[in-house]
Amino acid sequence: MSNLMNEIVTNGIFVLECLALIAGIFIVARFIEKWEMKRNGVVEPIFTTKKITMIGIFSAIAAILMIFEFPLPFAPGFYKLDFSEVPVMIAAFAFGPVAGVMVEFCKIVLNLLMDSTTTAFVGELANFCVGCSYVLPASIIYLYRKNRKSAIVASVAGTLILTIFGSAFNAIYLLPKFAELYGMPMEALVGMGTAVNPAITDVTTLVLFAVAPLNIIKGTSVSVITMVVYKKLSKLIKASQEERGSIGNKKLV
Repeated sequence: MSNLMNEIVTNGIFVLECLALIAGIFIVARFIEKWEMKRNGVVEPIFTTKKITMIGIFSAIAAILMIFEFPLPFAPGFYKLDFSEVPVMIAAFAFGPVAGVMVEFCKIVLNLLMDSTTTAFVGELANFCVGCSYVLPASIIYLYRKNRKSAIVASVAGTLILTIFGSAFNAIYLLPKFAELYGMPMEALVGMGTAVNPAITDVTTLVLFAVAPLNIIKGTSVSVITMVVYKKLSKLIKASQEERGSIGNKKLV
């Protein structure tokens, strides 16, 4: 009975921690976007019908891409590469940080509905928080000046923050939490890393030789793909917005 209660308490605390992290990220994104809109004299709601529609579309694409994961030879099996951040970044560049965070969140929810969880939700929390550590700073930088140079700077900054935050978050919180929820020693997780890379002997080397390279590869590849794809999609999005505005003006005449 006491073991059951301990498990309920542990899982309950984890859920509250997840909600707090998610709420904190949303608040930061909304505050910055509202501040920038106010600075530029823009008066419109954060969520418009068009934004909500596009968030839904990009979330569905991201959730599908999240299913296709690729193992890496230098990392244990629970670390895999996917490209679900590409539609998240495109949405964030096109519609702002809040839209990016929303797509990241909806992507996780949709993926859970389609594929459930195999990591007691630790993997999903990691994907959301680490994904936001890349998308949020990149979209904030791009929000202030929307040009190619700014997009490159934003992508590089996002990749650096992703690597630093992702590594620290894994070492300090995610790996210990995963071990706690599954009732397994940290040595077992480290051992899975040692099996594929003998240089991994503890949590620090696991993060250094597996997590950090994974984040660098992910951030770089997602940035390159986003730069190529967004250039074409942004024209369609802009044309759609101009057409919508034109129709609205005709109705007013």
